[in-house]
Amino acid sequence: MPKKTGPDATFAAPPVDGTRLPRAFYQRASTVVAPELLNKLLVRNDGRVARIVEVEAYAGSEDPAAHSWRGMTARNASMFGEAGHLYVYFTYGMHWGSNVVCGDVGEGIAVLLRAAAPVAGQELMYPLRPAARRDHDLASGPGKLSQAFGLDRRFDGADLVSASHGITILDDGMPPPDDPVVGPRIGITRAVDFPWRWHVRDHRHVSVRPPRAATRKRPA
Repeated sequence: MPKKTGPDATFAAPPVDGTRLPRAFYQRASTVVAPELLNKLLVRNDGRVARIVEVEAYAGSEDPAAHSWRGMTARNASMFGEAGHLYVYFTYGMHWGSNVVCGDVGEGIAVLLRAAAPVAGQELMYPLRPAARRDHDLASGPGKLSQAFGLDRRFDGADLVSASHGITILDDGMPPPDDPVVGPRIGITRAVDFPWRWHVRDHRHVSVRPPRAATRKRPA
């Protein structure tokens, strides 16, 4: 029987070695969680695996660029839920963005998964990304990443800790980079100077290198 890959899929065993990130990992400020997600593995139960190389933090009521800035709506309700779940939203009339909910219930803070480097399962990603010609085109942007992993509204609210929808994030022992590139977020019109975008330096799978990016150490 073929393995289920949709939101009702189970996750009996990960296709790669690693440990699922615990709930406590996500129950912190999004600006702390975001850089620590770099080099973690995004994993689907069908064998799709990619290493996270670019993220952005969004900070709820303190952040005019966050979907949650003006409070909870039907669209962003998952963002106010328990940490460690996905908040998946439709944007620009064509793309899905996938975020990891952080902090306490009701805070409305999250980390946008902006780009990832495919590690395994590329043969399952290419049919979903027909415009991609090389591996570094598969998930080098938030819409591309969601498309390559088949993430849409059905995965909104998916629990990454229990892998309820056949998707999780694993730590395989590779630490976050000591010198990530830090700079302003992309594609927003408010809070444009907040330095809340992190990516692995000189990585070809990153979506865009901002001109004002600077090197900063991760929070101690």
